[in-house]
Amino acid sequence: MNEGRFSMKLLISACVFVAISATAANAIDLAELAPCRPAAARLCDRSGGMTWANLLRCGATLAANSWRVSGSCRAVLHKYGQL
Repeated sequence: MNEGRFSMKLLISACVFVAISATAANAIDLAELAPCRPAAARLCDRSGGMTWANLLRCGATLAANSWRVSGSCRAVLHKYGQL
């Protein structure tokens, strides 16, 4: 019975670790998007909040208007596969 409890604790610990790692990775990704912030403020619809779906939609909008955004923003769009 103790082996089963140990396995369950190990599994829960692993899940918590993965969740914390994913949260930290998302924070880094959002920081990398900073060069696109001025263009996003001008060109993207912000009524839906800052969700991943809206960020992807905004990325597509910025890619479609790539001639209106800075070079550093184009580099970020290229890195994430939008250009």
